[in-house]
Amino acid sequence: MNIGRKQRLPVVGVALVAAALFPLLFPDPYYVELGVQIGFYMVLAVGLNMVAGFCGLLDLGYAAFFAIGAYTTGVGMTRFHFSFWLTIPFAILFAAVAGVIVGGPTLRLRSDYLAIVTLGFGEIVRITANNLAITGGATGIFAIPPLRLGSHLITAKIDYYYLMMFLVVLGVMGAYSLRHSRVGRAWHFIREDEDAALAMGVNTALFKLYAYITGAVWASMVGAVYAVSMTAIAPESFSYSQSVLILIAVILGGLGSIPGVLIGAVLVTALPEILREVSTFRLLIFGILMVVFMILRPQGLWPENVRGVFKPMPSVPGARPDGATYSAGGDGD
Repeated sequence: MNIGRKQRLPVVGVALVAAALFPLLFPDPYYVELGVQIGFYMVLAVGLNMVAGFCGLLDLGYAAFFAIGAYTTGVGMTRFHFSFWLTIPFAILFAAVAGVIVGGPTLRLRSDYLAIVTLGFGEIVRITANNLAITGGATGIFAIPPLRLGSHLITAKIDYYYLMMFLVVLGVMGAYSLRHSRVGRAWHFIREDEDAALAMGVNTALFKLYAYITGAVWASMVGAVYAVSMTAIAPESFSYSQSVLILIAVILGGLGSIPGVLIGAVLVTALPEILREVSTFRLLIFGILMVVFMILRPQGLWPENVRGVFKPMPSVPGARPDGATYSAGGDGD
């Protein structure tokens, strides 16, 4: 499913209007909270899509960077009485450093080996948070102060809903800019054929590290917002299953497809709630539906429009309609 440029603007407009009206049409706190959770998964899926979708790096520990941002904000605001905005630079710094430490020596690995390393990193972060006194151990951190915008304290869930929608828009704009940049094109080459990209002079290790750090920084900022919105965090909130759910959203929607990962995030968040009436078999039915989706649409619900990544080559004098060019001698072969 790909939409042309002429149809893209109306579709985006309708989506934005629907998102803005959702808490007004469904003011029940349950639906507003569900909207906030969908927003979190959407922004995390956009971040993981830069790593797994744009660059083809299988990351099974993405929740670790989410946890780094959340715990940095939680510790900073409760232990050191920092403001939320002062904790953001520290969250970004710690996530970037962790990305370099983990990604630097391991991003030369591929496929299954990289997945195992990222899985191990995610579990290391969770277990570390579970055993450190400064992070509250297994009980986590409680009574995290709310986010303050000027003189306004954001405490209502509807406020966090609109904040998450703003982050979704911000993340989508950033993802589109990166996708059509020189860095984004290098990521695409690496994803399609890393050996060919290396042979063409692309520093694959460096660009893969760029992707890993970009995803890490974005997840840490989302984690900081998550901490103040929930007012309490615990290691169980950043388990391996969270990383898997985010990755499912990316794969289900379509690797590399920005609209696709948004749709995937909505499905992986909303479907379990829709199936709550059959709570005994909820996860079983959810798993079966995921399998059915992937059988029917193996490329994702909204596949990536690869042609949109690259601009067409300018016309060359003497070019044939089939794309070939005439030789210098003009004999056509």
